[in-house]
Amino acid sequence: MRIGELSRITGASVRSLRYYEEQGLLRPVRRPSGYREYRAEDAATVRGIRLLLGAGLGTATIGELLPCMTDDGEVLAPACSAMVTDLHRERARLTEAAEELLAARDRLDAIIEATPRLDPAGPADPAECAAAAEAAR
Repeated sequence: MRIGELSRITGASVRSLRYYEEQGLLRPVRRPSGYREYRAEDAATVRGIRLLLGAGLGTATIGELLPCMTDDGEVLAPACSAMVTDLHRERARLTEAAEELLAARDRLDAIIEATPRLDPAGPADPAECAAAAEAAR
C-alpha cells in the first residue's frame, strides 16, 4: 500500500509517517519509481509507535523497545520481562517531569496570588507597569 492509504488506515499524517521512517521506526520498500510501499503489518507498527509516543516515550526509546513488543490488535505489551526495567525507567522519568511541572504551576499560582488587585484603569503598557513597580519600591 502507498503512504496515503497507510495514513488513512492508521490516522497518522503522511508527514508523521515520513518522520517515523527517518527515525528508523518504519522501513517501507522503495519501488523503482521512488514510491514507498508499505506492508499490512506496518499499520500495526504505526499503531505501536503512536501508542508509545502517547505514553511519553521518545522515538529513540521507541526504536529500542518496539521490536520487542507484541501487539494483538488491542494491547501492546513487552514480549519479555527484561523490558519491564526499561519501562519502569521511562515511567520514573515521566513522573519526575510531571512533578517538576506541578511545582512550576504551584510557583506560578503563588505569584498570581501575591499580585495585588490592580486598578483596571491602571497602566497596561509594560513600560508604564515597570515604572509603577519601580515607584512602589
